[in-house]
Amino acid sequence: MNKIFGAVAAALLVLTISTASFAQKSGSSKYKCMIQMTNYMGEGAYIVVSLIDSKGAYDKTLYVMGSDKKWYPDLKEWHKAFAKKKQDISAITGASVAGGDRSVHVIEVENAKINAGYKLRFESAVEDNKYQLKDVEVPLTTETLSGKNEGTGYIRYVRFMPN
Repeated sequence: MNKIFGAVAAALLVLTISTASFAQKSGSSKYKCMIQMTNYMGEGAYIVVSLIDSKGAYDKTLYVMGSDKKWYPDLKEWHKAFAKKKQDISAITGASVAGGDRSVHVIEVENAKINAGYKLRFESAVEDNKYQLKDVEVPLTTETLSGKNEGTGYIRYVRFMPN
């Protein structure tokens, strides 16, 4: 009887671990995304955080900083992709970010897309200033989701923290 009980307990333990591992891989994770802006002069920046697939195509919009839709065409490449593949972004839209400011938002990423050839792209635009297609673009890896990623335009750097 003890052998049967031990075998059943071992089988349940393996099943529990397998189920937890599958749920973690098949689900999604939330990350706090902190953006530190450079000290540029001008209006608040509109920034879009997008998930880019391994072929360079837009997969999904993760966050939009800037809620006035009339300025979305200034985020040229994202706006073209967004017009083709509409997505409800009302729950992932917030205020624009001014020069020198910080902004913290939560983004959600599917676990299966981490370490799978995807990238995170931070596209930015400031009124009457240069558009930045890849202000920050980093491979979506466990390493980049735990480090500091330098910007090339209006964004000084981006940091991620598990939420």
